Amino acid sequence: GYDAADYLTVDRRLGTNDDLKELVRLCHQRGIRVVLDGVFNHVGRNFWAFADVRRNRENSPYCSWFKLNFDYDNRYHDGFCYEGWDGCDDLVKLNLRNPEVRRYLLDVVSRWIQEFDIDGLRLDVAHYLYRRFLRELHNTCAGLKSDFWLMGEVLWGNYRRWVNPDMLQSVTNYECYKGLHSSCNDHNMFEIAYSLERQYAAPGGLYQGCNFYSFLENHDVSRIATLLRDERQLKPLYALLFTVPGIPALYYGGEWGVKGCRENSDAEVRPSLELLPDNDLTVHLRYWINLRRCSKVLAYGSYRQLALNSNLLAFVREYEGERLVIAVNIGDFPQSFELEGRTYTVNPFSAELCS
Repeated sequence: GYDAADYLTVDRRLGTNDDLKELVRLCHQRGIRVVLDGVFNHVGRNFWAFADVRRNRENSPYCSWFKLNFDYDNRYHDGFCYEGWDGCDDLVKLNLRNPEVRRYLLDVVSRWIQEFDIDGLRLDVAHYLYRRFLRELHNTCAGLKSDFWLMGEVLWGNYRRWVNPDMLQSVTNYECYKGLHSSCNDHNMFEIAYSLERQYAAPGGLYQGCNFYSFLENHDVSRIATLLRDERQLKPLYALLFTVPGIPALYYGGEWGVKGCRENSDAEVRPSLELLPDNDLTVHLRYWINLRRCSKVLAYGSYRQLALNSNLLAFVREYEGERLVIAVNIGDFPQSFELEGRTYTVNPFSAELCS
């Protein structure tokens, strides 16, 4: 979980270290890379170093690993208080400005790479992590595996603070996450179009050449099938996700249109699922996933808007002489636009390749 007690032992509810090694080996056999969730901003109250502080108070050699105050007590009556993540006392914040803490965490990651052969890390709350630690993490991982991938969970700010040659390869694109679903709900494609222009359009886009992690849902937000007021928009919205710039992410269960409201409980958006039968959405997704997988222009191409109204967004992606024109209609009526003297019509609640 997010309250680590031991970074070097797999949670016994999931299995053993050998189980993880075997899982990664089997994934690699099938061309699947494995990215672990790296939680380095905070640990649980049972983390070994914090447990030593609880036992020995000021005499613990690990006091400087955390932000402590021995003049006050906490609700657990430890006889001291400490800084928790976002006010949560169950998650004890690490002092990443302490070189000993950073060395320990870098050793942990090195052992993950060497023992389990993982291919990357998704860094929890990366916007809170000490940037010197991120640079050291980058250098450590690159020294062990040249194509190791570092992606940060970032909720706000200038994404280039984290995505640069010295730190991370990608961050979560929460700006476009919001624009994708609210553009549909409001029948206002101008919102997502504005974000895409701001981020990627040439010339002047803030993040040209960046590959951010694009998503419609994850473990911290409500399911997209719940957020959308009109489920008929699911198909064109997923088509948009897989054709705009970025690295498209499919959250488990999304391929079946699973619902869940984050405001009700974590369990609603993180259910245990059995394999469900295919439906229209899974067939639709396979088409766009295969297109994205086989297309360099969708992976690396430039972005230029062609047509826009409340329900229609049409754009062109170009790379090394290849061009794809994509048009998405989220409304009830056909939408048309002109391109190079030809009229293209997009049916309601659909997405079309127009070139």
